[in-house]
Amino acid sequence: MTNILDDYALMSPLRHRNNWLKLAIVFFGLLAGVSSTSPITPLFIALCMSFATVGLGNTPIKLYFKLLLAPMGFAVIGVLIIAFFSGSGPEMLAFELLGYPLSIRTDGFELALLVLSRSISGMCCLYFLALSTPMIELFAVLKASRLPESLIELSMLIYRYIFVFLDMAICIRYAQTVRLGYSNFKRSINSLGMLASTLFIRSWEQGDKLFLAMNSRCYDGKMTLFEVHRPVKASELLLTSAYFLSTLALFYFTKNISIV
Repeated sequence: MTNILDDYALMSPLRHRNNWLKLAIVFFGLLAGVSSTSPITPLFIALCMSFATVGLGNTPIKLYFKLLLAPMGFAVIGVLIIAFFSGSGPEMLAFELLGYPLSIRTDGFELALLVLSRSISGMCCLYFLALSTPMIELFAVLKASRLPESLIELSMLIYRYIFVFLDMAICIRYAQTVRLGYSNFKRSINSLGMLASTLFIRSWEQGDKLFLAMNSRCYDGKMTLFEVHRPVKASELLLTSAYFLSTLALFYFTKNISIV
């Protein structure tokens, strides 16, 4: 992926919607998904957030699924461990692996399914926010919420220079590759050490240049961020209310439902 998430957020039609409303939707989805005792509600939240991100936000569906696959691997590993090594009740599946008996029981399967649905729900909520709101606008919202300014400014600098140093590391690695720096294991270790040391020196130099540039522009310890005020339309409020009520109703009526 040559583009970062901010590029898709800048091109998204949802960028021009109220940021506070999007934050409320995301926090509501996270809380409802984590609090649910049935996987039905988190899966409903994930479906709604995916539709909003892909259908309303015009995010490429291939990119969206590619983003979901990255953390999904960690979630699936955790879910398999929960399914095989926790829970009680009657056995649903039993077999031997290398002479070691493994089994999936009813309670373990239900817990694994609940954890997986919560993970998917949380990922879809966060991707909805990341793919519809540029980071600079999120920082402005955080500043308006009275969080410590030093924390916000450090977050801004860290976020900015992640991509600066990543681009620098890619350029250095490419230069090493064309010079056969990774042709064998010994050269790979040596090249990797040179890359890390060079990147550390470059980051130190870049920090000095940034400090000098900010001081030359009369930096007084505060960065000015302007929040764009966008009114909430009646249709947006109606759609959000319908989503909240549907999720709460589903949360209430499925809290005692057993999947197995």
